[in-house]
Amino acid sequence: MTVLCKICQGEKIWPPPVWLMRQAGRYLPEYNKVRKQAGSFLDLCYTPQFASEVTLQPIRRFDFDAAIIFADILLIAENMNFTLSFEDKIGPIIKPKLSDYPLLKAPISIENSNLMNVMESIKLTRDRLPKEKSLIGFCGAPWTVLSYLINGKSQSKFTETIGWMEQNPTTSDANCGV
Repeated sequence: MTVLCKICQGEKIWPPPVWLMRQAGRYLPEYNKVRKQAGSFLDLCYTPQFASEVTLQPIRRFDFDAAIIFADILLIAENMNFTLSFEDKIGPIIKPKLSDYPLLKAPISIENSNLMNVMESIKLTRDRLPKEKSLIGFCGAPWTVLSYLINGKSQSKFTETIGWMEQNPTTSDANCGV
């Protein structure tokens, strides 16, 4: 049983477990080497061997108690037929904006999507990760993903998002739990 599982069951652990949300990142030279091999950030996320490798690098280097699967919260946007790109010094860009795109009516399926590659990354990483180490996944909260879809990029003010939600109260309530 992993340290994280033991803590979740109420067991007292000393020392406390350590992991950092930004474990795999631009500060590690080995990350930059794999990132260069991948070619693009999306290829890094969607290629199981690359994503698994950068997930495991901090474990090898710092012996953290948990690995955090390398992915991005906005990968779901591509599965919703938006175009996702990452631009240097800007960040993620989503096109078209939700305001320029008809509301989605059909159910979303991950079968035959790039998200299946993320599942493969998870399986590969779990197989390669020492059994005593946890593997943590993450996702974007509905508000965060919706804000990117509406604005097309990161915003510090949420005027467009709030306006969209006011104009689409039923959809907002159903999808964002507002």
